[in-house]
Amino acid sequence: MRSDLFASENMVRPATAPGMSLQNPQSIRYVVDGECYARQGAMIAFRGDLRFERKGQGVGNFLKRSVTGEGLALMSVSGRGEAWFAHDSANCFLVDIDPGDSLTVNGRNVLCFDATLQYEVRMVKGAGMAGGGLFNSVFTGQGRLGVACEGTPVVIPVSPDSPVFVDTDAVVGWSARLNTSLHRSQSFGSMIRGGSGEAVQLRLDGEGFVIVRPSESRPGGQSSG
Repeated sequence: MRSDLFASENMVRPATAPGMSLQNPQSIRYVVDGECYARQGAMIAFRGDLRFERKGQGVGNFLKRSVTGEGLALMSVSGRGEAWFAHDSANCFLVDIDPGDSLTVNGRNVLCFDATLQYEVRMVKGAGMAGGGLFNSVFTGQGRLGVACEGTPVVIPVSPDSPVFVDTDAVVGWSARLNTSLHRSQSFGSMIRGGSGEAVQLRLDGEGFVIVRPSESRPGGQSSG
């Protein structure tokens, strides 16, 4: 049988080491030898002796769907084998987190991560319940995090003399050491997005970076403007 479908770049090759790697720009391959965590529903294929178990999302766990409207439920993946993860053909990226690092990530952008990482759900300081509640997860420790992003992300440096304002529906994550606050602008929404009423942006101050996706639409295609 012959087809471009069977091109070498599409074929899965034997694993050389446990852990997370990019299968292609839209999927992550995880060679499991122990345990990892992933977003529920993100598994597209697996082989081997793996067990998938729902992980609770109550208080003290991951983003609460009833609060955010777009929350994230996790599952643990344990055993020995291989699993592939993806989400709506979004681009996937691997982030290596080292001791002393701290990264804040929007729950909708988390795909999978090593069990060696610690995460804590926090309400974004200064955001209150505006902009969808803005409960994000702060990752620390040492390990690898798989992030999914619709389109090609934009990474914007933040410096003490140059704060950055981002759409609350477009933000993917930022350096956890940055200070956040809510910024409201009547004219911003009217001029930039053709909307009416008060637009809300997240202001980030300090030294670090912020990651945004090239879309201000909420999941489901609705814009917040």
